[in-house]
Amino acid sequence: MLPITTPANESDSNGDELSEDDIYGVLSNRRRRFVIHALKRKQRPVDISELSINIAAWESGKEPDELEYEDHRSVYSTLKRTHLPNLEENNIITIDKEENVVHPTPQLEDLDVYVEAVSNKEIPWSLYYVGLAGVAASLLLAVTVEAPIVGALEPVGVGIFTATAFGMSAIVHHIVGRRSRLGNREKPPELYQ
Repeated sequence: MLPITTPANESDSNGDELSEDDIYGVLSNRRRRFVIHALKRKQRPVDISELSINIAAWESGKEPDELEYEDHRSVYSTLKRTHLPNLEENNIITIDKEENVVHPTPQLEDLDVYVEAVSNKEIPWSLYYVGLAGVAASLLLAVTVEAPIVGALEPVGVGIFTATAFGMSAIVHHIVGRRSRLGNREKPPELYQ
């Protein structure tokens, strides 16, 4: 899942706002997400060779200094032919072909993306909140009909429990979400599983 946050009234230098479909199109490819992550992390222009080495290292699970030339040559080639032109076309980056450097644009800086990578043993946050709401509603219903054991609780106590459970969950979700944003950690979020 790739939730995206962008300022509503921001636009690129051409006055065209990047649509949600365009953003999802860009993010649909792992290498493009890795480019965005690297540029947001560096917060400066990045040489395409350096970019290809970082991406090859992430894809292979090796350290950059362990890579052979052949390990990152194909990454470099597809970045130059496909992925960087796509990002430039969407005004997310500019490419200085003479210096072989990629520059982030204000559009990229305004793009705030977090990746919710969920393994098959985990549940997504949306499902977690549905479950928590179900528990709270069931508990309130049990108190209302004075069910055994739970019926002794006061509705105010159930309200306090519910507010605390949702509040604590939201704090944890916020912390996890910050760590899952592209550019916030050394490696892209989808590699931390």
